[in-house]
Amino acid sequence: MKSLKTLVCATSFAMCFGAASMASAATITPEGAFTNLTGSITVLSPSSSLPVTCTLTASGTVAGGVATISSATFTGGVLCPLAQLKSLPNPGWVLTAATTTTGTLSNVGYVINGAPPIIPKSDCGPSTIAVTWNQSTHVLGATGQTLAGQGTGNCTIQSLTVNAPGLSVQ
Repeated sequence: MKSLKTLVCATSFAMCFGAASMASAATITPEGAFTNLTGSITVLSPSSSLPVTCTLTASGTVAGGVATISSATFTGGVLCPLAQLKSLPNPGWVLTAATTTTGTLSNVGYVINGAPPIIPKSDCGPSTIAVTWNQSTHVLGATGQTLAGQGTGNCTIQSLTVNAPGLSVQ
C-alpha cells in the first residue's frame, strides 16, 4: 500500500511539473504563412579567407508555435549566390522559441561547390544554432555560431540579423 501511495504521489508530481513547464514554453505567433523576412548573414567558411556578408531573404510558416523557414536565398557579392542552402524546403530551417528572448534555429547549412583551387569547397551544417529575439524590434539574431563542417574546416556564422516585423514570441 505504501508503494502505491508513493507511485500516486510521484505520478502527480510529474504531471504537475510537466504542465508547469508547458505553461512557461514560449511560442511564435501568428499561425500561418510569412514572407519577405529580410536581413544579413556574415559567414566564414573554407570558400573564403575573409568573412562574407550576404543579404538573406526568407519565407515559411508558423504552426503549433514553431516557425519553419522553407525558402531562403543569399544574394550579394561573389560567393553568396553560389550557396546551396541545405534542408530547404524540407524539413526546413526550424525556429523554436525557448523563452521570449532565446531559441534555436535547426537544420542550418549550406554548400558552396567553389572552383578549386581558387575557391575551395565549403560543406557547412546542417547544425542547430542558438538565436536571440528582440520583441520590441522584431529582430532575430545570432553571433559566433559554429556549423558542423564535413571535412572542410571552419564554418562559422559570425552574425545573423533577420527583420521579422510580422512575427512575435509569446
